[in-house]
Amino acid sequence: MSTLEPERGTGTGTLVEPTPQTSHGDGDHERFAHYVQKDKIMASALDGTPVVALCGKVWVPGRDPKKYPVCPMCKEIYDSMGAGGDDKGKGDK
Repeated sequence: MSTLEPERGTGTGTLVEPTPQTSHGDGDHERFAHYVQKDKIMASALDGTPVVALCGKVWVPGRDPKKYPVCPMCKEIYDSMGAGGDDKGKGDK
């Protein structure tokens, strides 16, 4: 049955618009501050492009991250990167 055709036998029809199916997950990502490269944050502030956190969250920053606890997944990934920002070991020079 088409959403634009009236139901048979009723004489009138109702236009039924489809409801978009959106998922926002469980909302945990909204409760945390996330780790993102500083240059990406600056670019986002200037032109409004979305950023990608270490944990994979994609969003356009707009809140003060100091008001939220750090995302545990971002922190774990950041800590595993070591001082050089690569995954070659923390103590290697």
